[in-house]
Formats: sequence, structure tokens, C-alpha cells
Amino acid sequence: MGRRAPPIQHPKLIQHVLDLAGLKKLLGIAHVDDVFIALGTTIKTAGSQAAFRAVDFDAVIAVARAAKAIGASRLGVVSAMGASPRSNVFYSRVKGEMEEALAQLGYQTLIIARPSMLAGDRAALAQPERPGEHLALIATRWLKPLIPANYRAIAGEAVARALINAVQQTRQGRRVLLSGEMQPRD
Repeated sequence: MGRRAPPIQHPKLIQHVLDLAGLKKLLGIAHVDDVFIALGTTIKTAGSQAAFRAVDFDAVIAVARAAKAIGASRLGVVSAMGASPRSNVFYSRVKGEMEEALAQLGYQTLIIARPSMLAGDRAALAQPERPGEHLALIATRWLKPLIPANYRAIAGEAVARALINAVQQTRQGRRVLLSGEMQPRD
């Protein structure tokens, strides 16, 4: 489920496009065991700090609550490197507050992925390329051995794979996956 239909179709893929504003329940879904949330935006794209918070905090918590109400016991969520409810940086503070709020929902398993800069095809997702992102990706490619794994750009696919594996392998409790743990082994 998402805010818009993904650009792929498959016979085994059921797409639920949701209006996340005011979400109370997951319409058309009777039961789930595991839920994965990768909602996020930027302040620039959202247009304001309040609009950013509406997606990266309010919508994430709403989806997690709705999934819990229909049986989800394991949650995997994409957050951000440096997330902390005590951060002086608004973006990192909202991500940290989101993590803390999720921890209060009572999931049996909570896996929080904190990737570094996400690399991927932004155009395919109808997202603008961020300033400096292209240069950072080139630098990462050339300087990879010198950049600590937690600070290297990481593909969205690698984050998804690591998050799915961690949710499946963790019986219970809260675990934070740092970007270096999610990097593919070369």
C-alpha cells in the first residue's frame, strides 16, 4: 500500500492506494502479520516543516496503529541515520520521535532501519534529484574503501532486503539496523 500506485504490476501484487490524511484503518485489508513502512519525504518537497511531519511522523504512526489493529505483530520501518528525539536538527528529531512513538505501540518485533543517503532512480519514483546527490554518489563509488560503511550511500533495494531479513529473523524486541549493516557484501 502506498500514497500512489507503484510503477510495476504483477499477478501476485495487490496494490492499495491510501489517502494517509486521517487514516484510521486499512480499508480492504482484513489481517496482516508483518508490516513494513517506508514512508518519507523531504521538507523541500513537503513545503513546510508541518507538512513534513504529517508524512514522516503522523502518517507512519497512523499506518502502524492501523496495522496493529488488524493483527500485525512485527514492524519494519525505514527511519534515518542520526535519528534522535533530542536532536537539534528538525529532520533527525522528527525521525527520532517517530521511532519512540512506534516503540510505544507494543509490537512484538520492531526493526528500525537507519540508512545513510539513499541511492536509486529518483526519476522512476517521480522525485527530484537532490542538490549534490549525484556528486555524492560518484564520490562514494570512487572513494568507497575510504568511507566507513555507515556513511556510504546505500541502494533502496539493499535497505529493503536487510529490513525484510531482520524482521523475519528477529523473534521479538527492538533492533536498530545501521546503514553499514545493510550494505551488500562485495
